[in-house]
Amino acid sequence: MSIGFWQIAIVVILVVLLFGRGKISSLMGDVAKGIKSFKKGMSTDAPEDSDQKNISENNQDSNNKE
Repeated sequence: MSIGFWQIAIVVILVVLLFGRGKISSLMGDVAKGIKSFKKGMSTDAPEDSDQKNISENNQDSNNKE
C-alpha cells in the first residue's frame, strides 16, 4: 500500500484550509530561523569543546605532578 499523488494533494488542501496560507508561511519562516540559529550555535560550540579538552588535559598533568 503506497501513498498516491491524490492522497498527498487532499492532505495538502486540508492543511491549507485549516491553517491558511499566511499561517503556514510564517510557520515555515520560524522553522528556517530555528535551523539557522541551531547551525550557528553548533559552529560556535566546536572551538569551546577543543578548549575544554585542553583544559582537562592540563588538569591531569598538574594532578600527576602533585
